[in-house]
Amino acid sequence: MINRLVSEIKKKNAPIVVGLDPTLKLIPDFIKEKHFKEKGNTLDAVADAIMEYNTGLVDAVCDLVPAVKPQIAMYEQFGIPGLIAFKETVDYCKKKGLVVIGDIKRGDIGSTSEAYAVGHLSGVTVNGTKLTGFDEDFVTVNPYLGTDGIKPFIDVCRTEKKGIFVLVKTSNPSSGEFQDRICDGKPLYELVADKVREWGEDLCGDSYSYVGAVVGATYPEMGAALRKVMPKSYILVPGYGAQGGTAKDLKPFFNEDGLGAIVNSSRGIIGAYKQEKYSRFGETGFADAARQAVLDMQADINSIF
Repeated sequence: MINRLVSEIKKKNAPIVVGLDPTLKLIPDFIKEKHFKEKGNTLDAVADAIMEYNTGLVDAVCDLVPAVKPQIAMYEQFGIPGLIAFKETVDYCKKKGLVVIGDIKRGDIGSTSEAYAVGHLSGVTVNGTKLTGFDEDFVTVNPYLGTDGIKPFIDVCRTEKKGIFVLVKTSNPSSGEFQDRICDGKPLYELVADKVREWGEDLCGDSYSYVGAVVGATYPEMGAALRKVMPKSYILVPGYGAQGGTAKDLKPFFNEDGLGAIVNSSRGIIGAYKQEKYSRFGETGFADAARQAVLDMQADINSIF
C-alpha cells in the first residue's frame, strides 16, 4: 500500500491528505435541516448528514488528492450511527480510488492491540469466511506502550501489505510535556523515531517503509532532524493551515526527491466555505470551496520545491 500511496502522490503532484473530520458546526445548515426534518433530532439524522457532507467533499476532491484521513472520534461521538457513517465513508472513499488513512491513534498490549489491528486493517475469520471490519489502508498508532503495542499492527501490515503511521512528535502545543523530555541524552520523540526506523527496516515497499511517522508541521526544526533519523519512513504531517503550519515549514519534512511526506489539512479544506477567502461559494457551494482550497494548498506546497 505504501507503493500505491507514493504512486498516487506522484501522479497527482499533491502530497496532500484531506482530513474528513465532520462536526455539527462544519456541516452546512441546509444539509442538517434536511435530515433532521426526515428523522428528527436523532443520531441517525446526524449520520445521514455526515454522509451527504462527506460524499460531496470526496466527489469534489478525489481527482486532486491521493488520500483522505477520517478521524474516528468525530464519528464515535455520534454512537453506533456515527461508526456506521465512518465505515460507509471508508468504503465510499476507496470506491473513488482514494487511499484511506484511519486516524484512530490506537495502542494497547497483546490481544487488545491485535484486535485493533485486525478490526481496522485486516478482518476476522468466521466459520472459514474472512470478514473485514473497517478496512482502512493505513492507521495511526500510539507507541506509548512500546513494541508490545506496535508489533500486532506490524504483523498485520506484513500480511495485508498495509501500513501504519506512528505518533512521534504531534502538533499540539502541550506535546512537549512528554515528547520533548530528555532521555539518555536525546528528546523522547527522537528515541521513538529510532524505534520507527527499526520497526520498519524489514517491512519496506520499493522506496519507503510500511511504518511511517506522524510529525507536526508546527515543529519544522524537529521535522528536519527526524527526517534524517527516519529516511525511509513516510511522514504524515498534521498542523498545516488551521493549526499554524505554513508551506515554508513543510520543506524539512520532505526528502530531496520531493517525496517522503504527506501533509494533512482538515478544517482548512472541509470547512473552507466558512472562510472569508472562499465566501463567494456560499454554504451550498461547500464542496466547490473545498476543491479550491485543495488547489490553493497544492500550489502553496509545490512552491517550496
